Parts: sequence; structure tokens; C-alpha cells
Amino acid sequence: MSGNEATADKVKALIDPFNKKGVTLSNDTTFAGDLEWDSLTVMDFVAEVEDEFDIVITMNMQAEIENVGQLIEAVDSLNG
Repeated sequence: MSGNEATADKVKALIDPFNKKGVTLSNDTTFAGDLEWDSLTVMDFVAEVEDEFDIVITMNMQAEIENVGQLIEAVDSLNG
């Protein structure tokens, strides 16, 4: 399993408790549109991701991350 696959698995596992609609996750799944997360849910989820990977996702980065695939790429780049 590559680093990206391991990151993807962890990210998707972190999404599960927040996936109230039971949406099937893919790299194209959007947080606002598909999962229908509000800003509070996003902040709670980002805190989980930051804790799990021991990274900091800036507000500017958060604004640019719209889907699962972009988040996985961001986490991988921050884990560099």
C-alpha cells in the first residue's frame, strides 16, 4: 500500500462518523455538496484530521479543499 493509499484509508475512516447520510465516498465526494456538512462539522472534522496526522491545515488550505481527493493530497503534502 502506497503512502497515498494509506492516507486515503485513514481519511475515509475519519469521515465515517461524520457521514450521516451514508454517502459512498470517492475522491470526488465533496464536503459541502455531497456530505452536506456545515461549517461546524467541517471544523470538527479538520480537528480530527489534524490530530490523527499531527499536522496543521491552515484556513487558506481549508478554503481550497472541496473534496476527499484534495484533502488526501493536502495531508500527504503536509506529511511530506
